[in-house]
Amino acid sequence: MSRRLPIYFLIDVSESMVGDQIQLVEEGLATIIKELKSDPYALETVYISIIAFAGQAMTLVPLTDIINFYPPKFPIGGGTSLGNGLGQLMFDLRRSIIKTTAEQKGDWKPIIFLFTDGVPTDDTRPAFQEWKQNWQKQTNLVAVSFGEATDLHLLKELTENVLLFKNTTAQSYKEFFRWVTASIKTSSVSVDSNGSGFELAKLNDEVLGKIDLSKNSTKPTIVDTNFAVFVAKCQNTKKPYLIKYKKSTSQTDFSQELNLETLYYRLVGAYQVDNSYFELSNEASLNQKISTDELEGFPTCPCCGNQYGFSVCECGKLHCVGNELVSTCPWCGNQGEYGSGGDALDINRSQG
Repeated sequence: MSRRLPIYFLIDVSESMVGDQIQLVEEGLATIIKELKSDPYALETVYISIIAFAGQAMTLVPLTDIINFYPPKFPIGGGTSLGNGLGQLMFDLRRSIIKTTAEQKGDWKPIIFLFTDGVPTDDTRPAFQEWKQNWQKQTNLVAVSFGEATDLHLLKELTENVLLFKNTTAQSYKEFFRWVTASIKTSSVSVDSNGSGFELAKLNDEVLGKIDLSKNSTKPTIVDTNFAVFVAKCQNTKKPYLIKYKKSTSQTDFSQELNLETLYYRLVGAYQVDNSYFELSNEASLNQKISTDELEGFPTCPCCGNQYGFSVCECGKLHCVGNELVSTCPWCGNQGEYGSGGDALDINRSQG
């Protein structure tokens, strides 16, 4: 049996990734596998695993050879628990990596691609300490920030290879995953030639580049403030969906005179998720609220098409409402008539 080159993808599937982003990641990974299946060096050595993390972490695909690997569908969860994701990765490394002994050659040094777009919402210190003590020198980790909202200094604690994915358009995603594929191919060629087994492809500076870490470090937080994400349920199907807003700023005539900016959240969209969302979410109660005055735009229901996808029950949970005279909350079962307008409400947000 040839020595294996283990490739791990540790992927952020928090609520801020919902929508086009997670779909493009799914498509990109499918493209990687398709390309690698036609490469003789990769077929000989490369094994791939995928780990997803949100509030919790889970292994979607254990370490598998290219021929038998089938890309999974990614779930979505609440929170960005990088510590849990790193813990799951280290658990899998301990369980799956073959070490070199007097009798056999072990695996090549594992290569890990970490993709994240947000700020960790958990205490990362215990996992980071274990990583530095046991795994930092035993692996090659490449941390990729999807946009500039990530805690970049925190990623720098894990690895020297911290990259910024700058322009998250559909075309730039294709370019990015071509780079990942090329890096895996060159690494597989390297081990076949008795090289180091870690050779990153040349970067396209317009899509991917080294991060400027001259900025001040982001302070720890338990909620990703770059997005406001709310969990709702469809009144008709009882299925959960997420309502995603992105942080924006604007200036009024008055605030311009004082050089002040007004913070608000602009609607990105509403997206149906399945019940695995609750399995991957952090169960801790945040008690983090946001006023509806800070939200711009309200969606229709992505599950049944009801006109009002952002209706608030007395229990504090969100659900959709249509043209029915009496609506039933799919969370608590309360029934009542809903109106529009009125005073602003403070709504519980998720961790993002």
